[in-house]
Amino acid sequence: MDEQVSRDFSDAPAVTRQETAGAIPVDATPASTNTRRPHKTRARIIQIVSILLLVVLLVVLWRFLGDKAATPAGGGRGGRGGAGEVVPVEVASVTQQDVPIQIKGIGNTEALSTVAVRSQVEGTLMRVAFTPGQEVKKGDLLFMIDPRPLQAQLSGAEANLLKAMASVRQGNDIVARDEATVTNDQTIVNRDLKLVEAGVIPREQYDNDLTKLHADEATVRADKSSVANLQAAQKAEEAVVQNARIQLSYTTIRAPIAGKTGNLAVTQGNLVRANDTASMVTIASSSPIYVTFSVPERDLVRIRQASGKEGLVVRGEIPGDEANPVMGKLSLVDNTVDPATGTVRLKATFINEDRRLYPGQFVNVVLTLGIANQAVVVPTQAVQIGQDKSFVYVVKADGTAEMRTVKIGTAMDTMTVIDEGLTPGEQVVTDGQLRIVPGAKVQVKGKGQGGGGGGSQGGNPGASPSQGRGGGNQ
Repeated sequence: MDEQVSRDFSDAPAVTRQETAGAIPVDATPASTNTRRPHKTRARIIQIVSILLLVVLLVVLWRFLGDKAATPAGGGRGGRGGAGEVVPVEVASVTQQDVPIQIKGIGNTEALSTVAVRSQVEGTLMRVAFTPGQEVKKGDLLFMIDPRPLQAQLSGAEANLLKAMASVRQGNDIVARDEATVTNDQTIVNRDLKLVEAGVIPREQYDNDLTKLHADEATVRADKSSVANLQAAQKAEEAVVQNARIQLSYTTIRAPIAGKTGNLAVTQGNLVRANDTASMVTIASSSPIYVTFSVPERDLVRIRQASGKEGLVVRGEIPGDEANPVMGKLSLVDNTVDPATGTVRLKATFINEDRRLYPGQFVNVVLTLGIANQAVVVPTQAVQIGQDKSFVYVVKADGTAEMRTVKIGTAMDTMTVIDEGLTPGEQVVTDGQLRIVPGAKVQVKGKGQGGGGGGSQGGNPGASPSQGRGGGNQ
């Protein structure tokens, strides 16, 4: 125990030396750590705030410098050119040209006639003589139904007819025989009359012969009535034979019209019924073909005025193949205006020899009413649509823009007819309208800064003169 105590005392100075060498007393270490932590946290907060302030300052400087750089080009409020700023634009000249007066719409293609083929007799389908979707001509064989049951009925009807004809002939023979008897009786009566007058034979004999004549005449009349009945029976049998022949002809089904066949609902071996609700096949005639479309009732007067003996030309543009339009003629103006929509229905007829138009297809329709000679036109992109008016920006001689209210007419391709508001030769802005205010200075793209734009022919840099004057003129 003494040795352990002495060992503990010998270790105590070593601990003291370690504390002295580190210059940090064991009891003082926690207090120093707690003192330094607040200082570090405060320094980090200051660094973060400084970085955020620097970022905000950079953003503000960027926005400010960006707005100053955009001010000469955009100018004014909302990016529109101010009174002393120049707006780059593209211009085109107001021109005159012959323009077709057109009414455009969307039409629906209709087959000239559509027939649902059904069987008129019951029987087993023996043959299908076409392929679904095939073009057929009028009278082409479509179906063949088993004719044997109807052929047997026809044979029985023909036999009954022969029997009736034989009865009529027999009746006629009886009539001929009885008529001969009547003729003989008439001769006897005439002879007896002379003999009675001469006193050769008694009056009683003459009366008996006369009575026999009357009886034989009545027999002839009865025979003729019987023959008439037999003849009526013969005609009835003839009707039965005719009906049997018609029923037999129904076993061969031919195309009632020329057209394109649709889906086949029955196949060989099926039992078909007379006048079934489901058709065996449908045939649609597609040459010629109708295109039906509607126009507003306000255009009805112009259509009626433009209609002549030759009719109005209608152009049909098939979606996806607008470069190859089909031409037709207006064939119907409906006799009523739809009160619900305020439109009138029109129908155009197209020859459609190449079968490009398909029943049920939608087609863009252009109805041409005539030609407007030397109409005032501008590129369509020059016309701006407002809430209650249409307007264009006109470049004046001093290089400023003037907002001009216009009345627009027919639009064709890239050009629009101006009925009122512009004169040929004026310059209108076709690009850059969003940055223009009335009275703003404009500069035609591709021209010098002092060029203004009043005398420019417009267009893109390097454009030909014809392009500068509108480019889309036809």
